[in-house]
Amino acid sequence: MTDAKKSNPFKVTKAVIPVAGLGTRFLPATKAMPKEMLPIVDKPAIQYVVEEAVSAGLNDILMITGRNKNTLENHFDRVAELEYTLDKKGDHGKLEQVLASNQLADIHYTRQGDPHGLGHAVLRGKSHVAEHSFAVLLGDDIIDARDSVLPKMIEVHEATGYSVIALMEVPAETIHMYGCASVELTDDPDVVKVTGLVEKPKREDAPSNLAVIGRYVLRHEIFEILEATPEGRGGEIQLTDGLAMAVAKPDIAGGVMGVIFRGRRYDTGDKLDYIKATLRIAVDREDLGSDLRSWLKEFTSTL
Repeated sequence: MTDAKKSNPFKVTKAVIPVAGLGTRFLPATKAMPKEMLPIVDKPAIQYVVEEAVSAGLNDILMITGRNKNTLENHFDRVAELEYTLDKKGDHGKLEQVLASNQLADIHYTRQGDPHGLGHAVLRGKSHVAEHSFAVLLGDDIIDARDSVLPKMIEVHEATGYSVIALMEVPAETIHMYGCASVELTDDPDVVKVTGLVEKPKREDAPSNLAVIGRYVLRHEIFEILEATPEGRGGEIQLTDGLAMAVAKPDIAGGVMGVIFRGRRYDTGDKLDYIKATLRIAVDREDLGSDLRSWLKEFTSTL
């Protein structure tokens, strides 16, 4: 057992990023390109997610991939010919950007195989994670770097031993698109105790307007729970159902807490949100923001 594990049995250093989805909402663009490789300004969406994990201290990353995801793996690998060409041309700025993607973290890959849902994808990380707590970051869910949530989630997990999920208040008319949590308040206005979870409830059945978004910090016992979780909505093993079992049986996995996220989040699996993400990130770039804001004002005035 490592010294870190001895000092805190819930120390988090590993991240699992499921990226096996087909990206059908972006067809035909995703026919030959993984949706996670669609660019937001000049970086693929997945790089923002990896950078978020690394910023939170998670340098050991396992991606759960599927068919046609080779370009994703190539992005985080070296391209010696390109590096040589840029260096020879003296284009050190672009060379630095290229090198950054393959020096971010220690990234591993395994395939999901049959697409049996998010819970099944997470379960594929069992051998890599072993008896460690770990984070899960959904590959098409981007949290703006200026509004971090993962460090707070890790802090709560390491202090309490509870699994922790990220929650966000959403309009009642959209709660059916998410997992939904019933909660009890704590002394921290941004932290709640989760008392129940339901996957994509009807509006009238939703216990709250707190939606589960794509960030989780989990105890390794979640694997035991997921192995016993029956297929749920859509005939898939739902991570939300597994977490609901963890809530109901805290003696197995210690219960579940929630951290309420109040910042900027982009669902890059949705076309409109993808466009919004590109614009919101671009307008704050030093090299693009001023010109883009001027153009947007001119453009919107003609609508």
